[in-house]
Amino acid sequence: MLIAASDSTLSGVAAWAVSLMETLGGVGAGIAIALENLFPPLPSEIILPLAGFTASQGNMGLAEAIIWTTIGSLVGAFALYGLGAWLGRERLIKIADWMPLVKVSEVESAEKWFAKHGKKAIFFGRMLPIFRSLISIPAGVERMSIVWFGALTLAGSLIWNTVFILAGFYLGENWHIVEEYADILKYIVIAGVVIALAVWIVYRVRAARREGTGTDG
Repeated sequence: MLIAASDSTLSGVAAWAVSLMETLGGVGAGIAIALENLFPPLPSEIILPLAGFTASQGNMGLAEAIIWTTIGSLVGAFALYGLGAWLGRERLIKIADWMPLVKVSEVESAEKWFAKHGKKAIFFGRMLPIFRSLISIPAGVERMSIVWFGALTLAGSLIWNTVFILAGFYLGENWHIVEEYADILKYIVIAGVVIALAVWIVYRVRAARREGTGTDG
């Protein structure tokens, strides 16, 4: 069963994204998310649940949707990283000032956040609207390690994309509910990641202590 992109309930970005995914499948979902990274006003909170909805209709596999959107996230992030490294801060600020719907203040906020948090900014930035795209720019300007940038972008994007795609997949025709509660879901995802990291750290610390105690004995 195909989703009609011309359906009266779909318009604008939603209709465009569905049409792209119906035509190209997972590759179309990846392209949509790559463009979302390059043009922050495009909302992943709509595109990702729609990818899940499209997968639920059988137009592509669920794993395919997750894999291709994550590839799209990486492509978009590396494109902005490359621009940051190539153009430098001043020229990028001028470009941001010229671009519609992109505020210089948002680019500057991403710079400050990156300067303060470094690697954590890249990982958690993938779960924050606007910052998800813009955080790649200061990483490129500062020539952050490509390996670290790629690994953290992959991890953060995979978590974010998976949660929103699964939500759209299981909600089916009610996928639009995800957009309504996107802010709440965003904090739930971040909180879940923080808790998981804390549990892992505690586990590692206790394991190290046990090993130390065993050695002393």
